Amino acid sequence: MSVLSKLIQYYAKRGQKFEKVYLKSERQQDFAYPKSRLCNLLTNHQIFTLSLIIVSFLTACSSPKPESSATKESTPGASSSNNDTLRLLYWQAPTILNPHLSQGIKDFHASRVTYEPLASYDKEGKLIPFLAAQIPTLENGRLAKDGKSVIWKLKQGIKWSDGQPLTAQDVVFTYKFLSNPAVGATTTAYYEAVKNVEAIDDQTVKIIFKDVNPAWSLPFIGQSGAILPRHIFEKYSGSNAREAPANLLPVGSGPYRVVQFKPGDIVIYEANPLFRETNQPLFKRVELKGGGDATSAARSVLQTGDSDFAWNLLVEAPILKQLEAGGKGKVDIIFGGLAERIFLNQTDPNKATKDGERSSLQFPHPFFSDKRVRQAFNFAVDRDTITRQLYGLTGRATSNTLVGPDIYNSPNTKYEFNLKKASALLDEAGWKDTNNNGIRDKNGIEMKVVFQTGVNPLRQKTQEIIKQALTSIGVNVELKSIDPSIYFSGDPSNPDTASRFQADMQMLTNGNENTDPGAYMKGWTCAEIPQKKNNWSRGNSSRYCNPEYDKLWQQSSTELNPKKRQQLFIQMNDLLIKDAIVIPLVIKARVSGISNRLTGVDLTPWDADTWNIKDWRRK
Repeated sequence: MSVLSKLIQYYAKRGQKFEKVYLKSERQQDFAYPKSRLCNLLTNHQIFTLSLIIVSFLTACSSPKPESSATKESTPGASSSNNDTLRLLYWQAPTILNPHLSQGIKDFHASRVTYEPLASYDKEGKLIPFLAAQIPTLENGRLAKDGKSVIWKLKQGIKWSDGQPLTAQDVVFTYKFLSNPAVGATTTAYYEAVKNVEAIDDQTVKIIFKDVNPAWSLPFIGQSGAILPRHIFEKYSGSNAREAPANLLPVGSGPYRVVQFKPGDIVIYEANPLFRETNQPLFKRVELKGGGDATSAARSVLQTGDSDFAWNLLVEAPILKQLEAGGKGKVDIIFGGLAERIFLNQTDPNKATKDGERSSLQFPHPFFSDKRVRQAFNFAVDRDTITRQLYGLTGRATSNTLVGPDIYNSPNTKYEFNLKKASALLDEAGWKDTNNNGIRDKNGIEMKVVFQTGVNPLRQKTQEIIKQALTSIGVNVELKSIDPSIYFSGDPSNPDTASRFQADMQMLTNGNENTDPGAYMKGWTCAEIPQKKNNWSRGNSSRYCNPEYDKLWQQSSTELNPKKRQQLFIQMNDLLIKDAIVIPLVIKARVSGISNRLTGVDLTPWDADTWNIKDWRRK
């Protein structure tokens, strides 16, 4: 079955009515979109040309039916003036508003508008309290000298947006919720060191660690530290967690509350009248619009001024510069721990177990199980060309997978684009073109790969550069591009998510989202392999398992000496690069478009872009 057919079936099962719509890119790749998203894409002339489309669909896009007053009230911008409404554009649309059940960064950002952690890191790496009254330290006695526990005091009088008090019991419940294997939480790596969480009183919570823990500031910090309301989720804290109505209409403690959410489309918030900081002049309404593409989002902020903020502007550098010349906004570039990279599947995506699981540990990959093949593919990636032609100032070529903070960026690795070395390694591994059809083969198996990523012009051009090089050394490459709302979905029933990784190669951005890389580096351990039995909720999508790596990570989890711990993380990075289990491409800046009308936006690489949305103002 084609990718196109699978996508159509995926949406049809979810009750979305649409005619079959076929699109082809300039490079003859197939895409399929539900009607709810295609109208937005038809306005984008960057990569799509229309191949075939049913007339009734065109009519639906161009001639909408008259709206009732109720419909108008739900329409973005219908009920508030421009000054009262903050408009955010996220070209990857949110699909769930529970960050502990999400695999997509866009979901974390949308959730962060209403959910809060105990504290978070600003761009200088300083911990800033949110729900916490103050940051624990050795001096104030809240951080245990033996490194085995930490005590947090909550601010007084905090309420959930439904009026219920927020207490230490909510923090305790959040830990129980995400640590329950039946829930299938995606944030468990940040809490692995926790033994127990106790409420000393309504305003005081104690986190007890299993052992000495240098990463005491990982749990309940930043976008992965959102505190959930116990009274809302306690009936949905097991295998039914994804059925909770609050996954779509959350009850939070932040400055705004959700009043409407259409997954894959739009989130509408209004000012939370119960927000503790009563002196904050908040917007009456916030609209987070999803879908479309990064270029259109950039244009809306930088050139036309129709929107106030555009997230993740994954746009070619020359185009971004041209749009910024429009004078309506500025491009904000901030580097942190994120890198665009290629993951090589260690399992065979073409074989299935008796119960239908593909990319299963039962079946090793036919050629990526050989380190020489992986190293050959690494030599075939031209990072310099990708960085120079596509990223410009928004990317830096890299050979590391741990790239931030800078103290963890290993000096021991290097990258090289060398097709002769790549070919020699494949020859050495026994992969040669024995039947002269241009494709290497071995034992009757041809070296064919499916290379997948999300739909985005920059990513498709990166795919093409890599495909051209691999084709030249005898690798057959099929490019697959998936709608980002599907690719980065946490839906365990969706076969096309990045976590299920039912392809040979995939490209995406991830990395360290905290100044402490412990949780991120744990994502390469054997225990973090996503499988059917854990609802594909873990982060090690390559299915890499190396006891030597696991041992290094275990040592880092209890090492209190900062210098020694730093070296352990660098050793872990170097092992991943030596094994060529991942092919880092570029250190990717977080690139945002910010309207000149907006003030107070202070982005950090260590939290969602919406982390300080309470401070955003219209000039």
